[in-house]
Amino acid sequence: MEKYRFEICTNSVESCLAAQKGGAQRVELCAGIPEGGTTPSWGEIATARELLQIKLHVIIRPRGGDFLYSPVELSTMVKDIEAARQLKADGVVFGCLTADGEIDLDAMKTLMKAAEGLSVTFHRAFDVCKQPQQALEQLIALGCERILTSGQQATAEQGIPLLKELHQQAAGRIILLAGCGVNEGNIARIASETGIREFHFSARECVKSGMRYKNEAVSMGGTVRIDEYERNVTTAERVRKTISSI
Repeated sequence: MEKYRFEICTNSVESCLAAQKGGAQRVELCAGIPEGGTTPSWGEIATARELLQIKLHVIIRPRGGDFLYSPVELSTMVKDIEAARQLKADGVVFGCLTADGEIDLDAMKTLMKAAEGLSVTFHRAFDVCKQPQQALEQLIALGCERILTSGQQATAEQGIPLLKELHQQAAGRIILLAGCGVNEGNIARIASETGIREFHFSARECVKSGMRYKNEAVSMGGTVRIDEYERNVTTAERVRKTISSI
C-alpha cells in the first residue's frame, strides 16, 4: 500500500498528462482556475479520459464566487455529474453551503444521489464553512470519500493546526486531502505535523505564448487584466520534485 497519494489540480489535458508522467495517482480537472476552478468542458473531460491511465476526478462548479446555489444551478450540477459519469470519470468534486455557512444538506443529498457509484470529494467550500468539526461529521454521514481543505487558512501550511485536529477527528472515516499552496518546500512538514497522507497541488510553471504577433492593448477579459501571452501549466518535473520531497 502506498504511504502517500498525490492529486494534481489540472487546468488542461496537457497538465493532466504531465501529472501522470510525474507520478501522481489522480488529477482533478478544472476550468476557470483564477476563479478557484469551474466545471471543464465535455471535450476536455473526454480527451483527458481517453489519454489518462490514472484516476480522473472532475470539479462540478457552475461558476466562481460563493457556494450558495440556486435550484437552476443545482440542476446544472446534476447534469454535469451525469456527463462526467458518461465520460467515465472516476470521481467528482463539489460542495454546497447555506447562507449561514453550514453544509447545505438538502443540496448535497441531491448531488450525492446523482453521483452514486462515483468517488466524491467535498472541495474547499469546506474552508469557508462556519463549523468545520460539525461539517466533517455531516460529510461522513453523507458518504463523501474525502475533503479537500487548507485547514481554513490561506495555505495548507498555515492551516496545519486545524488539519491535524480534523485528521484526528476523522479517525479513518473520511480522507483529509491537504491542498492549497502545497509544494516541494512544505509538503514534508505538512505530512509530518498533521498525519495526513493525501495531498493536492498544481505543480505549475509559466509558459510563454508562441505568438510572434501580439496586440497587448486589447484584453479578452475587458476590465480584468491578465497576461494573455503566457499561461501556467503543470510540469512533470515539478510534480516529481514535489513528490520526492516528502
